[in-house]
Amino acid sequence: MKCLSAIWSRIQQSLFPDLVESLGPLSPRQLRLVATLELVRIEDHIPPHPFRAPGRPQKDRVAIARAFVLKAVYDLPTTRALLDLLSSSPPLRRICGWELHAHLPSESVFSRAFASFASSGLLQVVHLALVEKYEKPRVVGHLSRDSCAIHARETPMKRPKRQRGRPKDTSPKKPTRLARQTAGMSLADMLADLPTVCDRGCKRNSKGYTEAWNGYKLHVDWADGGIPVSCLLTSASLHDSQVAIPLATMSQQRLSTIFYDLMDSAYDAKEIRAHSLAMGHVPIIEQNPRRRTMTKFELATQVRYNERTNAERGFARLEDEFGGRTVRVRGHAKVLTHLLFGLIALLADQLMRLVC
Repeated sequence: MKCLSAIWSRIQQSLFPDLVESLGPLSPRQLRLVATLELVRIEDHIPPHPFRAPGRPQKDRVAIARAFVLKAVYDLPTTRALLDLLSSSPPLRRICGWELHAHLPSESVFSRAFASFASSGLLQVVHLALVEKYEKPRVVGHLSRDSCAIHARETPMKRPKRQRGRPKDTSPKKPTRLARQTAGMSLADMLADLPTVCDRGCKRNSKGYTEAWNGYKLHVDWADGGIPVSCLLTSASLHDSQVAIPLATMSQQRLSTIFYDLMDSAYDAKEIRAHSLAMGHVPIIEQNPRRRTMTKFELATQVRYNERTNAERGFARLEDEFGGRTVRVRGHAKVLTHLLFGLIALLADQLMRLVC
């Protein structure tokens, strides 16, 4: 927290006055963008291009990456809207790194740069660096785990039809995914075992209605203060419980101290409880209503479980303010990159709220 306070003090006392002197008066939203870019420092994770490389020289990837952060902060639906905003706003254009309007790349260059960011996993590296720098030194009291539907403009993969009259399968049953995960699988193997293709999923919302969508499902661990610590993007049809153990393993590696794991009834499984206890956490999981015997939380446990609203508020902000509803790209890698731009912008905004 001391490091965050020092950075925020430098931004307010040095960076803001210098920018106002060179660019003129800036709006609160522009100052918020400047602070987000300074906290994220995405340019530190982009490798420089080799000098005199063969072929046509590439446009500046640093400025394009900063522009995509701007797109997430301003919740712009398309790259065309981003270019229109940069063309009409010299301060925003200079903040991203282009002095003149003629220096702005075309929409196709932005598309190729985004594809390179997705293939290289740049945003995963940036997100991990932010969590380790600002969140790992903190003590996390409550880690809230939940998922969110991601609507995609893709054709969902069709499931194979069941054949009628087929002979009964007499082979021994394979162990479930939860059983395999708790049998000693590495994190890389657990992640490789999760489906990531676009398909059709359904989920019951908070009002009891079943919603169906084509696309993916975003799973996030939220720390106290609405900080997204770990995230995974899977197929929409995958049940939430199948991602709990790999997601918990990721969060355990990224954070120093975690006390409570908060999960809803979708994660009510003995393997998930045992894994949480094995990591030294206290699992607080709502019982599945399908169980015959239901026991209510004690008062103190219920108060702690109410902290799980961090996940609901975090997903609501991602969808309403940081581009979670405006997925225009296709493919798992590109969709995850788009969502991570929004998540790192949300993370920086939540960090600023902690020190303001």
